[in-house]
Amino acid sequence: MNLSDSWTAGQPQIVRVSAAEAVFKAIRAAIEGGDLAVGSKLSSEAALAQQYGVSRSVVREALRSCTALGLTATQTGKGTFVVASRATGDLVLGQYSARSLMEARPHIEVPAAELAARRRTDEQLEQLRGIVETMVLEDDPEIWVSLDASFHAAIARASGNGVFEQVVHDIRGAMAKQSETINLMTGRQRQSDLEHQRILDAIAHGFATEAGHAMAVHLSAVDDALTMIMGESNA
Repeated sequence: MNLSDSWTAGQPQIVRVSAAEAVFKAIRAAIEGGDLAVGSKLSSEAALAQQYGVSRSVVREALRSCTALGLTATQTGKGTFVVASRATGDLVLGQYSARSLMEARPHIEVPAAELAARRRTDEQLEQLRGIVETMVLEDDPEIWVSLDASFHAAIARASGNGVFEQVVHDIRGAMAKQSETINLMTGRQRQSDLEHQRILDAIAHGFATEAGHAMAVHLSAVDDALTMIMGESNA
């Protein structure tokens, strides 16, 4: 091995970063570094898009994650303002915190998956398959998180339990925001696709215990990602 081979072997693997993640990190660094002080107003979405050379939807996604961390707040008709110089200890997901959401979801979605394996109709199974297949091919993060929420809602509906269905419907928006933030900050989207497929396979075969376990594993991985994010926020 020559010297150049030795140098190459010692280099870290390059990790692909999405445009939204890059913009999010730049804005977060500016806030936490003091370049954007508390109380200051961020440039408009159009101006930020031009500044970073990305689309407005990319900027919008990055700003939503800044808001989820408690760094910024958007006032309708006025713009987005810096409200804290450091991220809060929990993610803000509309009317629910991430921690509250994750404490509740296993008690709802694990038994819902088990019941779905026993009660789902052929039509409901085809709907679940269609959602999972579409998610695997979807590159737009905003569309993906909407499909993610649809997948979990469809399982609750297939459970045949009206309470589970209604609860998941009520928290669907918060689930989408949670998923969006996790994917942006930890890159879990493709791993989630694999976890969803395992849940689907168990439901398709009527394996209730396996379906509940697959859902529990998925939610545990989401919880781990949230714990990492909130740990970094408190660092």
